[in-house]
Amino acid sequence: MLAGTGAVSMHGNRFRRNFLTALLLAPATAWLVVFLVLPFIAIAVFSVGERAPEGGYQAAFTLAQYANLPARATAFWNTMVLAPVGALACLLVAYPVAYYLALRAPQRWRLILLALVVIPFWTSLLMRTYAWMYILGGRGIPALLAFAGIEDVRLINTPGAVLLGIVYGYLPLMILPIYVSLERLDRRLLEASADLGARPLSTFLGVTLKLSLPGVMTGFSLVMILLLGEYLIPTLLGGGKVFFIGNALVDLFLQSRNWPFGSAIAITLVLVSVVVLIVANRISNRVAGARRVDLI
Repeated sequence: MLAGTGAVSMHGNRFRRNFLTALLLAPATAWLVVFLVLPFIAIAVFSVGERAPEGGYQAAFTLAQYANLPARATAFWNTMVLAPVGALACLLVAYPVAYYLALRAPQRWRLILLALVVIPFWTSLLMRTYAWMYILGGRGIPALLAFAGIEDVRLINTPGAVLLGIVYGYLPLMILPIYVSLERLDRRLLEASADLGARPLSTFLGVTLKLSLPGVMTGFSLVMILLLGEYLIPTLLGGGKVFFIGNALVDLFLQSRNWPFGSAIAITLVLVSVVVLIVANRISNRVAGARRVDLI
Protein backbone atom coordinates (compact mmCIF):
# COMPACT_ATOMS: atom_id res chain seq x y z
CA MET A 1 0.00 0.00 0.00
CA LEU A 2 2.75 2.41 0.94
CA ALA A 3 4.70 1.60 -2.21
CA GLY A 4 1.60 2.10 -4.35
CA THR A 5 0.77 5.36 -2.62
CA GLY A 6 4.34 6.61 -3.15
CA ALA A 7 4.22 5.74 -6.84
CA VAL A 8 0.91 7.59 -7.25
CA SER A 9 2.34 10.59 -5.40
CA MET A 10 5.47 10.64 -7.62
CA HIS A 11 3.29 10.37 -10.71
CA GLY A 12 1.12 13.24 -9.48
CA ASN A 13 4.15 15.43 -8.77
CA ARG A 14 5.58 14.69 -12.22
CA PHE A 15 2.25 15.55 -13.82
CA ARG A 16 2.07 18.86 -11.92
CA ARG A 17 5.62 19.77 -12.92
CA ASN A 18 4.93 18.97 -16.57
CA PHE A 19 1.66 20.89 -16.45
CA LEU A 20 3.36 23.91 -14.86
CA THR A 21 6.14 23.78 -17.47
CA ALA A 22 3.61 23.61 -20.30
CA LEU A 23 1.69 26.49 -18.76
CA LEU A 24 4.81 28.64 -18.56
CA LEU A 25 5.79 27.81 -22.13
CA ALA A 26 2.31 28.36 -23.54
CA PRO A 27 2.61 32.15 -24.17
CA ALA A 28 5.94 31.84 -25.98
CA THR A 29 4.71 28.81 -27.92
CA ALA A 30 1.55 30.64 -28.97
CA TRP A 31 3.62 33.65 -30.03
CA LEU A 32 5.91 31.47 -32.18
CA VAL A 33 3.01 29.60 -33.75
CA VAL A 34 1.05 32.76 -34.62
CA PHE A 35 3.91 34.96 -35.78
CA LEU A 36 6.39 32.40 -37.14
CA VAL A 37 4.91 29.02 -37.97
CA LEU A 38 1.60 30.16 -39.50
CA PRO A 39 3.17 32.86 -41.71
CA PHE A 40 5.77 30.35 -42.88
CA ILE A 41 3.02 27.86 -43.77
CA ALA A 42 1.17 30.59 -45.66
CA ILE A 43 4.31 31.50 -47.62
CA ALA A 44 4.91 27.82 -48.39
CA VAL A 45 1.37 27.50 -49.72
CA PHE A 46 1.75 30.65 -51.81
CA SER A 47 5.02 29.34 -53.29
CA VAL A 48 3.25 26.42 -55.01
CA GLY A 49 0.44 28.60 -56.36
CA GLU A 50 0.11 30.84 -59.39
CA ARG A 51 -0.05 34.57 -59.91
CA ALA A 52 -3.61 35.78 -60.30
CA PRO A 53 -4.37 37.79 -63.46
CA GLU A 54 -4.75 40.99 -61.41
CA GLY A 55 -1.77 40.11 -59.23
CA GLY A 56 -1.46 38.33 -55.92
CA TYR A 57 -2.13 34.65 -55.32
CA GLN A 58 -4.25 32.13 -57.14
CA ALA A 59 -4.74 28.64 -55.73
CA ALA A 60 -2.86 25.94 -57.61
CA PHE A 61 -0.21 23.29 -57.08
CA THR A 62 2.86 23.77 -59.23
CA LEU A 63 6.62 23.95 -58.80
CA ALA A 64 6.97 26.39 -61.68
CA GLN A 65 7.89 29.20 -59.29
CA TYR A 66 10.90 27.24 -58.02
CA ALA A 67 11.90 26.36 -61.57
CA ASN A 68 11.85 30.10 -62.33
CA LEU A 69 14.38 30.96 -59.59
CA PRO A 70 17.22 31.50 -62.15
CA ALA A 71 15.27 34.55 -63.37
CA ARG A 72 16.54 36.30 -60.22
CA ALA A 73 20.04 34.87 -60.49
CA THR A 74 21.65 38.32 -60.22
CA ALA A 75 20.02 39.00 -56.85
CA PHE A 76 20.99 35.54 -55.60
CA TRP A 77 24.55 35.97 -56.85
CA ASN A 78 25.00 39.39 -55.27
CA THR A 79 23.58 38.15 -51.98
CA MET A 80 25.57 34.91 -51.91
CA VAL A 81 28.80 36.83 -52.64
CA LEU A 82 28.40 40.11 -50.76
CA ALA A 83 26.70 38.65 -47.66
CA PRO A 84 29.58 36.30 -46.68
CA VAL A 85 32.20 38.83 -47.79
CA GLY A 86 30.46 41.50 -45.70
CA ALA A 87 30.22 39.16 -42.70
CA LEU A 88 33.92 38.28 -43.08
CA ALA A 89 34.84 41.98 -43.29
CA CYS A 90 32.82 42.60 -40.11
CA LEU A 91 34.69 39.75 -38.44
CA LEU A 92 38.12 41.08 -39.41
CA VAL A 93 37.27 44.48 -37.96
CA ALA A 94 35.33 43.20 -34.94
CA TYR A 95 37.79 40.62 -33.58
CA PRO A 96 40.61 43.07 -32.71
CA VAL A 97 38.07 45.42 -31.11
CA ALA A 98 36.50 42.62 -29.06
CA TYR A 99 39.96 41.30 -28.13
CA TYR A 100 41.02 44.68 -26.81
CA LEU A 101 37.76 45.20 -24.90
CA ALA A 102 37.84 41.76 -23.27
CA LEU A 103 41.55 41.21 -22.58
CA ARG A 104 43.40 44.51 -22.79
CA ALA A 105 41.07 47.38 -21.87
CA PRO A 106 41.25 48.64 -18.24
CA GLN A 107 38.36 47.34 -16.16
CA ARG A 108 37.11 50.84 -15.29
CA TRP A 109 36.81 51.79 -18.98
CA ARG A 110 35.31 48.55 -20.23
CA LEU A 111 31.64 49.39 -19.77
CA ILE A 112 32.13 52.83 -21.31
CA LEU A 113 33.84 51.33 -24.36
CA LEU A 114 31.08 48.73 -24.71
CA ALA A 115 28.52 51.51 -24.57
CA LEU A 116 30.34 53.27 -27.39
CA VAL A 117 30.03 50.09 -29.44
CA VAL A 118 26.28 49.95 -28.86
CA ILE A 119 25.57 53.69 -29.24
CA PRO A 120 25.13 53.49 -33.08
CA PHE A 121 22.01 51.37 -32.43
CA TRP A 122 20.45 54.38 -30.75
CA THR A 123 20.13 55.98 -34.18
CA SER A 124 18.03 54.60 -37.02
CA LEU A 125 19.94 52.58 -39.59
CA LEU A 126 18.14 54.64 -42.23
CA MET A 127 19.66 57.89 -40.92
CA ARG A 128 23.12 56.37 -40.62
CA THR A 129 22.95 55.00 -44.14
CA TYR A 130 21.82 58.38 -45.47
CA ALA A 131 24.88 59.88 -43.80
CA TRP A 132 27.07 57.45 -45.72
CA MET A 133 25.25 58.40 -48.92
CA TYR A 134 26.42 61.98 -48.38
CA ILE A 135 29.96 60.94 -47.41
CA LEU A 136 30.38 58.70 -50.46
CA GLY A 137 28.38 60.94 -52.80
CA GLY A 138 29.60 63.66 -55.10
CA ARG A 139 29.84 66.27 -52.34
CA GLY A 140 31.68 63.99 -49.92
CA ILE A 141 34.92 62.08 -50.34
CA PRO A 142 34.95 62.36 -54.18
CA ALA A 143 34.79 66.17 -53.84
CA LEU A 144 37.79 66.12 -51.51
CA LEU A 145 39.68 63.86 -53.91
CA ALA A 146 38.81 66.15 -56.82
CA PHE A 147 40.12 69.11 -54.82
CA ALA A 148 43.37 67.15 -54.39
CA GLY A 149 43.56 66.56 -58.14
CA ILE A 150 42.08 63.05 -58.31
CA GLU A 151 39.13 63.33 -60.67
CA ASP A 152 36.21 61.07 -61.61
CA VAL A 153 36.18 58.89 -58.49
CA ARG A 154 32.82 57.23 -57.94
CA LEU A 155 32.20 55.59 -54.59
CA ILE A 156 28.43 55.57 -54.29
CA ASN A 157 26.25 52.99 -56.10
CA THR A 158 29.02 50.37 -56.10
CA PRO A 159 29.51 46.99 -54.38
CA GLY A 160 32.26 48.63 -52.32
CA ALA A 161 29.82 51.19 -50.94
CA VAL A 162 27.39 48.40 -50.05
CA LEU A 163 30.16 46.48 -48.24
CA LEU A 164 31.15 49.61 -46.34
CA GLY A 165 27.55 50.15 -45.26
CA ILE A 166 27.30 46.50 -44.20
CA VAL A 167 30.41 46.68 -42.03
CA TYR A 168 29.30 49.94 -40.43
CA GLY A 169 25.74 48.78 -39.84
CA TYR A 170 26.41 45.28 -38.53
CA LEU A 171 29.74 45.66 -36.75
CA PRO A 172 28.25 45.83 -33.21
CA LEU A 173 26.39 42.56 -33.80
CA MET A 174 29.74 40.92 -34.56
CA ILE A 175 31.67 42.53 -31.69
CA LEU A 176 29.31 41.58 -28.86
CA PRO A 177 29.28 37.74 -29.17
CA ILE A 178 33.05 37.67 -29.71
CA TYR A 179 33.50 39.89 -26.67
CA VAL A 180 31.34 37.58 -24.55
CA SER A 181 33.38 34.58 -25.68
CA LEU A 182 36.72 36.27 -24.97
CA GLU A 183 35.56 37.75 -21.68
CA ARG A 184 34.73 34.24 -20.40
CA LEU A 185 38.18 32.98 -21.36
CA ASP A 186 40.17 31.64 -18.42
CA ARG A 187 43.31 33.82 -18.24
CA ARG A 188 45.18 30.97 -16.56
CA LEU A 189 45.20 29.11 -19.86
CA LEU A 190 47.08 31.98 -21.48
CA GLU A 191 49.55 32.06 -18.60
CA ALA A 192 50.05 28.29 -18.79
CA SER A 193 50.69 28.49 -22.52
CA ALA A 194 53.32 31.18 -21.97
CA ASP A 195 54.93 29.25 -19.10
CA LEU A 196 55.25 26.20 -21.36
CA GLY A 197 57.25 28.26 -23.85
CA ALA A 198 54.62 28.98 -26.49
CA ARG A 199 55.11 32.12 -28.52
CA PRO A 200 52.39 34.80 -28.40
CA LEU A 201 51.19 33.90 -31.89
CA SER A 202 50.99 30.21 -30.99
CA THR A 203 49.09 31.07 -27.81
CA PHE A 204 46.67 33.20 -29.77
CA LEU A 205 46.02 30.57 -32.46
CA GLY A 206 45.99 27.56 -30.18
CA VAL A 207 44.18 28.96 -27.14
CA THR A 208 42.55 32.36 -27.62
CA LEU A 209 41.21 31.96 -31.15
CA LYS A 210 40.15 28.35 -30.66
CA LEU A 211 38.25 28.99 -27.44
CA SER A 212 36.62 32.12 -28.85
CA LEU A 213 35.46 30.35 -31.99
CA PRO A 214 31.89 29.80 -30.68
CA GLY A 215 31.55 33.57 -30.35
CA VAL A 216 33.04 34.04 -33.80
CA MET A 217 30.60 31.58 -35.34
CA THR A 218 27.68 33.10 -33.44
CA GLY A 219 28.52 36.58 -34.69
CA PHE A 220 29.25 35.42 -38.23
CA SER A 221 26.05 33.40 -38.57
CA LEU A 222 23.96 36.19 -36.99
CA VAL A 223 25.31 38.83 -39.38
CA MET A 224 25.20 36.47 -42.33
CA ILE A 225 21.54 35.57 -41.81
CA LEU A 226 20.53 39.20 -41.42
CA LEU A 227 22.43 40.12 -44.57
CA LEU A 228 20.63 37.45 -46.58
CA GLY A 229 17.44 39.50 -46.19
CA GLU A 230 19.05 42.96 -46.27
CA TYR A 231 17.15 45.56 -48.26
CA LEU A 232 17.96 49.07 -47.06
CA ILE A 233 21.74 49.22 -47.55
CA PRO A 234 21.74 47.85 -51.15
CA THR A 235 18.89 50.22 -52.02
CA LEU A 236 20.52 53.39 -50.70
CA LEU A 237 24.23 52.71 -51.21
CA GLY A 238 23.81 50.43 -54.24
CA GLY A 239 21.53 52.88 -56.02
CA GLY A 240 19.49 50.18 -57.73
CA LYS A 241 22.63 48.68 -59.28
CA VAL A 242 23.44 46.18 -56.53
CA PHE A 243 20.39 43.96 -55.92
CA PHE A 244 20.01 41.63 -52.96
CA ILE A 245 17.33 39.00 -52.46
CA GLY A 246 15.56 41.43 -50.15
CA ASN A 247 15.27 43.91 -53.02
CA ALA A 248 13.83 41.17 -55.25
CA LEU A 249 11.23 40.28 -52.59
CA VAL A 250 10.09 43.89 -52.26
CA ASP A 251 9.76 44.16 -56.03
CA LEU A 252 7.80 40.91 -56.36
CA PHE A 253 5.41 41.47 -53.46
CA LEU A 254 4.77 45.21 -53.68
CA GLN A 255 5.38 46.17 -57.31
CA SER A 256 5.01 43.14 -59.58
CA ARG A 257 2.52 41.56 -57.14
CA ASN A 258 3.82 38.13 -58.04
CA TRP A 259 3.27 36.61 -54.63
CA PRO A 260 3.91 32.96 -55.57
CA PHE A 261 7.32 33.72 -57.10
CA GLY A 262 8.23 35.97 -54.19
CA SER A 263 7.17 33.24 -51.78
CA ALA A 264 9.35 30.68 -53.57
CA ILE A 265 12.32 33.03 -53.22
CA ALA A 266 11.48 33.58 -49.54
CA ILE A 267 11.34 29.83 -48.87
CA THR A 268 14.68 29.40 -50.61
CA LEU A 269 16.11 32.19 -48.46
CA VAL A 270 14.89 30.44 -45.30
CA LEU A 271 16.52 27.18 -46.42
CA VAL A 272 19.81 28.98 -47.06
CA SER A 273 19.61 30.52 -43.58
CA VAL A 274 19.06 27.09 -42.03
CA VAL A 275 22.07 25.73 -43.91
CA VAL A 276 24.19 28.62 -42.61
CA LEU A 277 23.14 27.85 -39.03
CA ILE A 278 23.83 24.13 -39.41
CA VAL A 279 27.28 24.70 -40.92
CA ALA A 280 28.20 27.29 -38.27
CA ASN A 281 27.05 24.96 -35.48
CA ARG A 282 29.01 22.00 -36.83
CA ILE A 283 32.19 24.04 -37.26
CA SER A 284 31.83 25.39 -33.72
CA ASN A 285 31.26 21.91 -32.28
CA ARG A 286 34.13 20.33 -34.19
CA VAL A 287 36.77 22.94 -33.41
CA ALA A 288 35.76 24.24 -29.99
CA GLY A 289 33.89 21.29 -28.49
CA ALA A 290 30.82 21.91 -26.40
CA ARG A 291 31.69 25.45 -25.32
CA ARG A 292 28.96 27.86 -26.44
CA VAL A 293 28.12 31.56 -26.38
CA ASP A 294 24.47 32.04 -25.51
CA LEU A 295 24.01 35.66 -26.52
CA ILE A 296 20.76 35.40 -28.50
